[in-house]
Amino acid sequence: MANSQVLLSATEKYELISRNLQEVLGEHKIKSILKQRDLKIYWGTATTGKPHVAYFVPMSKIADFLRTGASVTILFADLHAYLDNMKAPWELLSLRVTYYEHCIKAMLKSIGVPLEKLHFEKGTNYQLSKQYTLDVYKLSSIITEHDAKKAGAEVVKQVDHPLVSGLLYPGLQALDEEYLKVDAQFGGIDQRKIFTFAEKYLPQLGYEKRAHLMNPMVPGLTGGKMSSSEDESKIDLLDSPSAVRQKLKKAFCEPGNIENNGILSFAKHVIFPLLKTDENFIITRKEANGGDVSFESYEKLENAFASQKLHPGDLKTSMEVYINKLLDPIRKTFEDPCLKELSEKAYPPKKKDAEEIKPHCLDIRVGKIVDVEKHPNAENLYVSKVDIGEESLRTIVSGLVHFYSVDELQNRMVVVLCNLKPIKMKSIESAGMILCASKDEPRQVEILIPPENAVPGEKLIFESHENGEPEPVLNTKKKVWEKLQADFRVNGDCIAQWKNYNLVTKAGDVVQCKSLIYSFVR
Repeated sequence: MANSQVLLSATEKYELISRNLQEVLGEHKIKSILKQRDLKIYWGTATTGKPHVAYFVPMSKIADFLRTGASVTILFADLHAYLDNMKAPWELLSLRVTYYEHCIKAMLKSIGVPLEKLHFEKGTNYQLSKQYTLDVYKLSSIITEHDAKKAGAEVVKQVDHPLVSGLLYPGLQALDEEYLKVDAQFGGIDQRKIFTFAEKYLPQLGYEKRAHLMNPMVPGLTGGKMSSSEDESKIDLLDSPSAVRQKLKKAFCEPGNIENNGILSFAKHVIFPLLKTDENFIITRKEANGGDVSFESYEKLENAFASQKLHPGDLKTSMEVYINKLLDPIRKTFEDPCLKELSEKAYPPKKKDAEEIKPHCLDIRVGKIVDVEKHPNAENLYVSKVDIGEESLRTIVSGLVHFYSVDELQNRMVVVLCNLKPIKMKSIESAGMILCASKDEPRQVEILIPPENAVPGEKLIFESHENGEPEPVLNTKKKVWEKLQADFRVNGDCIAQWKNYNLVTKAGDVVQCKSLIYSFVR
């Protein structure tokens, strides 16, 4: 899908370098260099989690850089990976660097990028040298804790009492620009504070200020950032075609909504830049739905989706074809037994807890509030009598006073967690929880809505977790509910999910909230 390389003017080179970027710092510097010679650029990646399909976003830009004749260095930041809260132990870092190099080479070959002017560098090849170490000490003598913490705010995990290693991280990245002898550093917009940090402090060491090229952050399949740690938000480079299909099927893609739409963003930042000059993006549709349609630009695709002339299902089906075209050569490369072994050693399977907590242990049922009144001893609490299909009504105390009136709750169908250990709340024992979607700042709460025609007492389950029986009472010492609750959320379609598995009736009807997308269930 790549364009063939042609001779370009300095202006054309800059246009290709800067297209689809969110921001460029040092535009004048880059244009001035391009009038004399080709650019030298570096992109760094910490070798922690497995590279996933979102890595095609920087790869497509690196393809643009290479097509202008630029020399590109890809830095495998193994030392950075270790310093970032020690996400990867030293014994795995060397293996992961090798794995990353094979993945990235396979990705670039997949999109038809020549590798002659591409160079790979490992951070510890020079970051442990005497001169580099002395520069780190020099930086530490002029940088304040405030500036170091601020610079890493979007990249390094923030805690009340940060480790010194996390404070060093931005300084090391700034020094990389000098030691790699580049004109510009490329990264995501989340790196901006580190880039401006480098622009401020490198000249204080007598080093040149570099330019900075920033990609926008592309949302993952669930609408948030595509992350290595969230399996359902990403498509792995080695995912099978069936896994790609399943993940795209669950992806957030609300009709007409172009915000936080990972599928559209991937089309914009990866697929369209890789199309040949005379090649269009093809949506395959049944004749009954209007037949195939092609788009010569991303803007026309986005407009068709925003005006709902293009259905999410058709977009997902077509995107599946394009993604699999990108992944097929990578899958083939990793059929090599040596690379399979490398993958297993670099990312050994995690040891599962002896008693892994699964959501089938939750007893969640449809309930109906038969009676509700204010708590006699607490102004902020309601006391409800709830029918959950048992002989007697359950008493449930809830903090819904500021969000619903008594009349709004009376005879309302709700979703109830029934096997919490009963607890006294202001002298009245509560034997369950009315589940709600909830957001903070400002505080917003919406009661979960059972499917239509659901009846009190009807069991609710999570898709793919039908096997197993609920615990009679959840173990409070093991914090079962608290652990499961961390992944119990509402997605972009207002559907309640645990780790992207829908909460449903046995008939498959989903539980929803009214409008609080991307909220927690509490």
